[in-house]
Amino acid sequence: MKDHLIIFDTTLRDGEQSPGASMTRDEKVRIAKVLERMRVDVIEAGFPAASQGDFEAVQAVAAAIKDSTVCGLARALDKDIDRAGEALRLANSSRIHTFIATSPLHMKLKLNLEPEQVIEYAVRAVKRARQYTDNVEFSPEDAGRSEEDFLCRILEAVIDAGATTLNIPDTVGYSMPQQFGATIANLRRRIPNADKAVFSVHCHNDLGLAVANSLAAVMNGARQVECTINGLGERAGNASLEEVVMAVRTRRDFFSCDTRLDTREIVACSKLVSAITGFPVQPNKAIVGANAFAHESGIHQDGVLKNRETYEIMRAEDVGWSTNRMVLGKHSGRNAFKSRMVELGVAFDSEAELNDAFYRFKQLADKKHDIFDEDLQALISERGCESEIERIKLVSLKVCSETGETPNAAVTIRVEGRELTGRARGGGVVDASLKAIESLLNTEATLALYSVNNITTGTDAQGEVTVRLEKGGRMVNGSGADTDIVIASAKAYINAVNKLLSPELKKHPQKVEV
Repeated sequence: MKDHLIIFDTTLRDGEQSPGASMTRDEKVRIAKVLERMRVDVIEAGFPAASQGDFEAVQAVAAAIKDSTVCGLARALDKDIDRAGEALRLANSSRIHTFIATSPLHMKLKLNLEPEQVIEYAVRAVKRARQYTDNVEFSPEDAGRSEEDFLCRILEAVIDAGATTLNIPDTVGYSMPQQFGATIANLRRRIPNADKAVFSVHCHNDLGLAVANSLAAVMNGARQVECTINGLGERAGNASLEEVVMAVRTRRDFFSCDTRLDTREIVACSKLVSAITGFPVQPNKAIVGANAFAHESGIHQDGVLKNRETYEIMRAEDVGWSTNRMVLGKHSGRNAFKSRMVELGVAFDSEAELNDAFYRFKQLADKKHDIFDEDLQALISERGCESEIERIKLVSLKVCSETGETPNAAVTIRVEGRELTGRARGGGVVDASLKAIESLLNTEATLALYSVNNITTGTDAQGEVTVRLEKGGRMVNGSGADTDIVIASAKAYINAVNKLLSPELKKHPQKVEV
């Protein structure tokens, strides 16, 4: 029997700390439900003490998730731990993850504490967390640059205090795989009560080694890996969940453990996280990139046609890609649509949701001949975007672009039931459209990002637009999809403004690294 490798997903916490990746409460719940369907063991839903918005998001995830453990992060402070305990009160299975820095650099310059004081804080935090749950995780922040002797002392103390998981973070991505693996092995060997806790790792990707370091730790006895969908996270990101999971699954001959994940949900989850955060997945990204299972070289194509295993070490279907597409079009029926959506891992909560999605599908099918899986997934992402509280809706858009003339746009929007029409000129029809919308709303927000991605190939392909607005230190992402890129741009801008006006999305008062 292989050991169980626990997958701890921190997309909703560390992933959200990627600049510009803030998520609303409803978006966090949507992602958490997909992670639960994927059978992720632990979902770190956020840092409840960071803001009221994050507290409410953790609370909502805790109430919605039944099969995965829901975790809240807390500094080694009473107020943080109490806040986390309250946010997790409704969880079917909860965990509090508390941490304090242990490297000489952090203890001296950031905490201004002596080592003995740091141990006292850690022990007190774990004991307080045990008042709310028996499942307590402790992390010595910046462990990768901490002294091994001190790590042994503090970890032994927190195990005695009741910690059940010890997470060893390479907070700044400084470690090398051989070095990091040896650290895990040494800690497990030197700490007298090490057998009473699960060893975990949380690696950052500053040198591109997060996955390599995580796997080196697993080879040396770590049985939990903290990771994120698409490798999101502070700075260069965290270890990528999909890469860790598929490395262990594909090289069963090499690893003496395996995860319990349903890997067929990976691609759908990747696309959802990308749509919500506005962070596109690079085409050559392992596992979830558009080219991950694509072959252009004639030699490769010939080999794959003769036997897939000549150039593919995994099956595309095993991670959620479909090599044999069911082509849907305007003549397709409701049952065929529903069946394909189920195959893509999309479940509808009600008949009304299915009917709404099918209506959108028919509208799209009237615009383009063939509907691909990517089009269907974009429909669901757009539905999610529109599920937010909408004060503003696009009613109509008319643009004019002529050689030698300045492009102009006329837009009509509905603001809380009242229709407004505005006009503007711009450097292009997209610029004119967004200026016309802004002339009506006067948000005074700065457009920090405008990004266009084609969802499928062909001149009738849908375009997916992501915009990022910034105002007063807050950043929100909006997205929209349409076969007309100008309309998609207007949808994305309005979606972002709706979020900007929503009281749900609060800026975190501080960053937290583990």
